[in-house]
Amino acid sequence: MSETNTTSGTLNGAPLTTNVTEQLSPSLLRSAIDDRIVRIRPASTPLDQISRMCGARHCGSMKVDYYTVDCKPGSVKLSTGVTPQSVTAGSVITLKIDKAGVLSPSETVMIPAVTIGTAKSPLICYVKSVNGKTVELVSSEDVQLPALSPGTGIVRMGRAAGELDVQTPQFSALPKKDYNYCQIFKAQIEESIYQRLSDKEVGWSFTDQEEVAVVDMRLGMEKSFLFGNRTRLIVDESDGKEVYLTGGIWRQAAKEWEYDGSITQDGVIELMKKAFTGGAGSRRKVLMAGSDLIESLNKLDAGRVLLSTDKETVWGVDFNRIVSKFGTLYVIHSEVFDLCGRPECGMIIDPEYITKYSHVPFQADRISFRKQGVRNTEAVVLTESSCLVLRYPDAHMRVVRKV
Repeated sequence: MSETNTTSGTLNGAPLTTNVTEQLSPSLLRSAIDDRIVRIRPASTPLDQISRMCGARHCGSMKVDYYTVDCKPGSVKLSTGVTPQSVTAGSVITLKIDKAGVLSPSETVMIPAVTIGTAKSPLICYVKSVNGKTVELVSSEDVQLPALSPGTGIVRMGRAAGELDVQTPQFSALPKKDYNYCQIFKAQIEESIYQRLSDKEVGWSFTDQEEVAVVDMRLGMEKSFLFGNRTRLIVDESDGKEVYLTGGIWRQAAKEWEYDGSITQDGVIELMKKAFTGGAGSRRKVLMAGSDLIESLNKLDAGRVLLSTDKETVWGVDFNRIVSKFGTLYVIHSEVFDLCGRPECGMIIDPEYITKYSHVPFQADRISFRKQGVRNTEAVVLTESSCLVLRYPDAHMRVVRKV
């Protein structure tokens, strides 16, 4: 007689089968399922494809709490202009800036618009005090301060501590807590018993019908992962039925780039500059774009150094590359943007900083309606409960056309 110990996961007196494996170690076979799923039309759902290839984290509930971290801004701007004045070394300059919480006492700052001497060196000041959006700076040298207009930049530099200083003001770029909901995605395939008997099948095989169902399910997930609205809905007050809708990464991204009509060569450089600077991120990012945006990129002169016609397969998807000194952009046409009425839009994502959470990993459950006395069919129900989050919102960017 066989004996199974569900606590220790041991099996005595019986061969190991997939059914037993699913009972003792239900997560063991999931990687094989994911490997088969990502082979089904990967280019149609690049976001879902990348998230599966990078792996998912398990979450214990439908609500996922996570932290996002952005780099502390490297500069601020004047909100109020400054009149011309003579400043001596050690004297205090009081300025109004546009953002609070960026500058802190004991930091040094640079004002590039104020230059000194024949070398045109920028003025360096010490931050004496900060009160909201009012800062007091101590000039490092004598200077004739010119008129400074609103919008003039002030660049953060290194701290300067005194000999007896032990502490500095607390660094204020702390993680911000956010949350998202896992959405339950499902697809159901039914076959009659007679149709089932006409096929040879062992376990869960991807028949033509099942493959089409997975393609449709992944397309739906791709749309939700991109443009979903995070919320909880009571869809039937009589029985309290509640559904969770996941929030898309389109709303989570912190940056946005606009273009007029079509994209020029200079526009591509500007796009790359904004995508790869001003925040945490890697030097390799992905542009998922609608057909109009892809058309604008295709009209550019491919012979220029900026564009590369080479293709590269990454995360199981064939990409075209745009190469610049800022970084490499992997470009792919995403039919989801067309289906959602945004063919002129796109989104640049950094795969290094996208996290997928799964409450219920992708699984297939067989249901026999024949045994239940409902109808003479067998069904396969595909289920996944998951969501996507952006850990560094500044590393991702929306691309939109000006209205």
